[in-house]
Amino acid sequence: MTGDASIFTKLISKSSGKVTFRDNMKAKSIGLGDVGKNGETLIKNVLLIDNLSYNLLTVSQLCDKNLYVIFTRRECLILNKNYVVLFKDTRHNDVYVIHLDNISSSNVKCLTAFIDDHWLWHRRLCHFNMGLIENLAKKELVRGLPKLKFLKNKICDACQFGKKVKISFKPKNCVSTSKLLELLHSNLFGPTQHVSLGGCKYTFVIVDDYSRYT
Repeated sequence: MTGDASIFTKLISKSSGKVTFRDNMKAKSIGLGDVGKNGETLIKNVLLIDNLSYNLLTVSQLCDKNLYVIFTRRECLILNKNYVVLFKDTRHNDVYVIHLDNISSSNVKCLTAFIDDHWLWHRRLCHFNMGLIENLAKKELVRGLPKLKFLKNKICDACQFGKKVKISFKPKNCVSTSKLLELLHSNLFGPTQHVSLGGCKYTFVIVDDYSRYT
């Protein structure tokens, strides 16, 4: 948000309520637009606040755009999802300051999030294989599914993480304990869908580490 209308490359006069600051002071929002320099848009969806003396950038909105924000004693770093530094803010007293003159439009394209129909349908169909989704669209087997051409070089982060597996732990070659009842492993689970012969819904399992007796 800003109080300077001169830095907007695009501005729509729009009254959208009031903004409350940390000291409970309220200010009126009188516009919404894009901020930039030399006709180039750098940051989108910026509020124009009546009589605001400073330009403020909300950290939570950066995080909503899948950016990472790291604060140190002297500076603040803003990184994209690949951990590439987009811009660096210098601390002045208790405020971290971004200089728009040092930001190029190529650095802040990620401040605007876009989603196309390819990814939208991939998520709607529970991250179904993109090639199979394309085949469904060609054969018109799904009502309302448009004919899409998926790019093979696109990678879904959720699919990547979902297919990762952890390597199993190596079996121990020696026994850690030296006598019975020195170490017990226990597990309680329930309630179960079906009761036992004794009418119980919970099971408590105890395994002796030394003898492996259960």
